[in-house]
This record gives sequence, structure tokens and C-alpha cells, in this order.
Amino acid sequence: MEVVKTIGIGTFIVGALLGLTVFGMWGCPRYSVWQQGLAGEAELKRAEWNRQIAVKEAQAKKEAAISLAQAEVERAKGVAEANKIIGESLQNNHDYLMWLWIEGLKDAGTHEKIIYVPTEAGLPILEAGRFQQQPEVAAGDH
Repeated sequence: MEVVKTIGIGTFIVGALLGLTVFGMWGCPRYSVWQQGLAGEAELKRAEWNRQIAVKEAQAKKEAAISLAQAEVERAKGVAEANKIIGESLQNNHDYLMWLWIEGLKDAGTHEKIIYVPTEAGLPILEAGRFQQQPEVAAGDH
């Protein structure tokens, strides 16, 4: 009986090893295919998410550009309105413009500046040669 038990256990072990080998030969390729399928699905999902991220970033840039353009238009409208107000307030206001011009001369100083004085005809008196350097004459060159 012991021999039968030993043969039975040995046969069982050989059968189990043979069964595992056959199962491994059949299962390993299928597992590899299954694993590659999962890896492909994961890669596809990653690519889809990356595409969605790129689209969202592009949409955000577009919206930011539109907002910046609208802000620039509004700023330009404000500048245009301010220029219009200033222009209208300066029309027919010769005395204010003259005072403003005189004040500007005070602030700038007059060192080495040419000042144009308006005459009755509205033409300035020009002193174009006022600052030209005269060559110095040596004492013996007369």
C-alpha cells in the first residue's frame, strides 16, 4: 500500500507539474496580450486627457487675449474722450494757452534756449544765430 501511495503521490506531483506547464504555456501569451491591451487603453486615456488639457489651455489663452483686447479698446476710448475734452476746452482760449506756455518756460528755464516772441503780425522774431560760437580772434590776427 505504501508503494501505491508513493506512486500516487509521485504521479500527482508529475501531473501537477505537467498541468502547470501546460497552463503556463497556454496562459502566458494570453496574459501578455491582456496586459498590452490594458497598457494601450491607459496610453489612449492619457493621450485623450493631454488633448483635453491642450484644448482647455488654448481656450484660456483665447479668452485672455479677448479680455486684454477689450481692455485696450476701453483704455483707448478713455484716452480719446480725455483728448476730446481737452481739445474742446482749449478752443477759443488763447489767454490760457499763453499763460500755459509762459509757465512752461518758467519750469524749463531759459539757459541756452531760443525764445520766439510773437509780433503783431503773428510771426515770431527768430534769433537762429544767437548761440553759434564766434571764432576767437587772436590778438595779432587783426
